[in-house]
Amino acid sequence: MSVIKKFFLVIAVVLFAADVWGQAAPSPFTDFGIGEAYGNSLIHNQGSGSIGVSHPQYWFLNNQNPALLVFNPLTVFQVGTIYESRTIKTDALNEKNTGGNLSYLAAAFPIKINKWTTSIGLMPYTHVSYNLQFPEQIRNQNGQVVDTATVIQSGTGGLTQLYWSNGVRISKYMSVGLKSTYLFGPIDNVYSNFIDNTANGATPYVINIEEKTTVTGFNFGLGYSFSRDSLGRRNDNRFSVGAVYNFTSKLKGKLNRQTIRTTLAEDTVERYPLSVVNGKIHLPASFTVGMAFSKEGKWMIGTEFFYQDWSTFESVNKDDEGLGEAWRLSLGGEYTADPNTVDNYFKRITFRAGLNLERYPFLANYKPVNDFGINFGLSLPAGRSSVDLAVKFGKRGNKSENILEESYFKIFFGLTFNDQWFIKRKFD
Repeated sequence: MSVIKKFFLVIAVVLFAADVWGQAAPSPFTDFGIGEAYGNSLIHNQGSGSIGVSHPQYWFLNNQNPALLVFNPLTVFQVGTIYESRTIKTDALNEKNTGGNLSYLAAAFPIKINKWTTSIGLMPYTHVSYNLQFPEQIRNQNGQVVDTATVIQSGTGGLTQLYWSNGVRISKYMSVGLKSTYLFGPIDNVYSNFIDNTANGATPYVINIEEKTTVTGFNFGLGYSFSRDSLGRRNDNRFSVGAVYNFTSKLKGKLNRQTIRTTLAEDTVERYPLSVVNGKIHLPASFTVGMAFSKEGKWMIGTEFFYQDWSTFESVNKDDEGLGEAWRLSLGGEYTADPNTVDNYFKRITFRAGLNLERYPFLANYKPVNDFGINFGLSLPAGRSSVDLAVKFGKRGNKSENILEESYFKIFFGLTFNDQWFIKRKFD
């Protein structure tokens, strides 16, 4: 397939995803800090439990550890989408939400094959999508209940990351990488209440307080990889370790508060600005370490650990602070029966599976929120390219400790293109 045809196919996939899947499924767990983190896993990582900081990949670019980019001898372009279904349960509620989004656009180009590779990409960093509604009693000065109001809290938006990564080999077995990320985006939180009491013929109105936080700024990360191949009796095994450290960041933040009075039909009646606050948003440092053992082209098993202390998080919106530690432990692997066969297509399919155990940096009902997920995936080869699929089943929180729990199901679909670009043609 020519480069032009590949380009138009990718554009078609992106337009289809943007038209059909406009936003991720709502979840009350996105109402903390700057929202729920997407992570940097591409679909081939998702299928094996999101691991990726240690294992080299030849046919897929590595977005988790820039030091591993040097293993891409070809130009790689990847695009991915996500569809998700979430079911929220409490003792009195059972609600299901669905949605989807464009997951990423990423490309890697070898500057000097096996020595230096650069990569660019665009993908979500966090997302906010929730809608909470509950009654609230209105009392007079004597503490007597005189009416009931409906209170609604909702949030949309999130941060997007545009990144540039470079990986450089410094020895036969070691490489290092640098990732520069520009973060931007709005987070819009709205708090509404209304008294639906029309006994006296009065028109009910909704009073909204909108808090819109706009964020811009840079984040930087370093990657390291040690990968030793030619191990074992047949010299066909590989042992790899990797680490990534993301530095603390101070992003620019602008918080714009205003009050809006609307009708029940959401027609604006009045709008009053309240305040504008300019300041910094302090993102804490994080690190990920991992190791993997593999047989080139056939199988891999690996594990990794991620940690980030959000207790140092600061925001222009002080309501977003008060977070704690976050961590994730992952185990996963992949298997290809015979990647070089030409007679049996099934044997060239790569199958993946993995597990995640994660702790979030916020509390629900004053208790930590844990997440356990099971992942499966596969890549269907198409020459040097592939169609990539992954699914994840999981549950976070539980009703006994956190009042609510969320069961979710995610489907990931993507395309990977490998080609030789920037090669000067030769003629005899």
